[in-house]
Amino acid sequence: MTVVNPVSDRVEIARYTRGQVGPSQPMVGPVADGGVIVAETAPGCWGPMITPSFRGGHECTAPVAVEGAEVGDGLVIRIEQIEVTSLATASGTDGAIPTACKGDPYVAHLCPGCGTPWPETHVEGTGQQAIRCNACGTPAGSFSMPHGYTMAFDQATGIAVTLDRAGADRAAEDPRGNSALPANAEQYSILTFAPADLVLVATRMRPFLGNIGTTPAVDMPDSHNAGDFGQFLVGAPHAYGLTAEDLEQRTDGHMDIDAVRAGAILICPVKVPGGGVYLGDMHAMQGDGEIAGHTADVSGRATLRVSVLKGLGNAGPLLLMRPDDLPPLARPLSAEERAAAEALASRWGVVAGVEASGPLSFVGSGPNLNAATDNGLQRAADLLGMSVDEVKNRATITGGIEIGRHPGVVSVTLLVPMAKLDALGLGHLVREQYGL
Repeated sequence: MTVVNPVSDRVEIARYTRGQVGPSQPMVGPVADGGVIVAETAPGCWGPMITPSFRGGHECTAPVAVEGAEVGDGLVIRIEQIEVTSLATASGTDGAIPTACKGDPYVAHLCPGCGTPWPETHVEGTGQQAIRCNACGTPAGSFSMPHGYTMAFDQATGIAVTLDRAGADRAAEDPRGNSALPANAEQYSILTFAPADLVLVATRMRPFLGNIGTTPAVDMPDSHNAGDFGQFLVGAPHAYGLTAEDLEQRTDGHMDIDAVRAGAILICPVKVPGGGVYLGDMHAMQGDGEIAGHTADVSGRATLRVSVLKGLGNAGPLLLMRPDDLPPLARPLSAEERAAAEALASRWGVVAGVEASGPLSFVGSGPNLNAATDNGLQRAADLLGMSVDEVKNRATITGGIEIGRHPGVVSVTLLVPMAKLDALGLGHLVREQYGL
């Protein structure tokens, strides 16, 4: 990392990478410990996926160095504000086109006509054949959309609705403008596809960041900085292949956990000097699991406050959800409930006070949901100095396992003794978040 600029209390970022994260990416900043990052984000997933010059499935911001962040620290990210700026987007299920990639359609784009890797392309009209190779004119996108929709947003009311064919065609007349793509964003807008298979379905906006975190210790595609997507890189036949050992250097920035929204606190591992905070892949809404593989990806603006927690040593992200996002059993007891617990224990002859505890979520990822759960449980056990069996019992009666993304990202939430949280330096954050 080479950052020679003076430390600033506020860093504004509107620069992007073509789908890569890792130590080779130059950092901007540094921002002060306790300072603010304001980011203009570009959509993830479908836009980058149909842009064959990209080397990953997202278009995230350039990483920001944080003053004093060293390997082994935790980086506390308070998500202060998230604002959707897109007027419309499109999304749907995907189908890979094997002749348009070398093993991985998110990463190793290939023109199926002339064989040019990562071809330069242009847009001709609308629809799924619109992205064409400059060299030979062949449709060069790596993905089809078997079932898709175009969606419009009303930020004032927080309501979104899918459009009919006329509406989708109207949105596709100015795809970049209706997507509100940032000036420096290089992706094509997925509005160019103009899908309209799901018509006049209304839903609520509930925006969050699908990819946010710190820089991994090895270079990798930004969409693959997780244990499920990352599996595609192990032994891959293209330039971005990794070993299984390399993949352990990930930071699980690509979580797609819908609780990573305004009001949440995320605590990320520092695996390169400066931390390198990056973000993108804002979603307008998403049900747990993102079961369609994709959701409503949007442009937006996010405000983060960052601070360094020295020597935390967390292997993956920790999440302090908003109180209203916690699993029911992980919500701290009220004063009345605590008094009832003390009385119940007393009736059974227990004289020691009931344990003081607070909620904490551990992000786990892996090639499938079972492996992701095991990963989250092990990360919790390692950081808290507990056995995995104890973590399982605590998560069962005071928390829960929730799916971030199918097939392999989960959050493991449990009530943790305050004494352990204080020993780790996390107690003040838990008290701040939950009013304990």
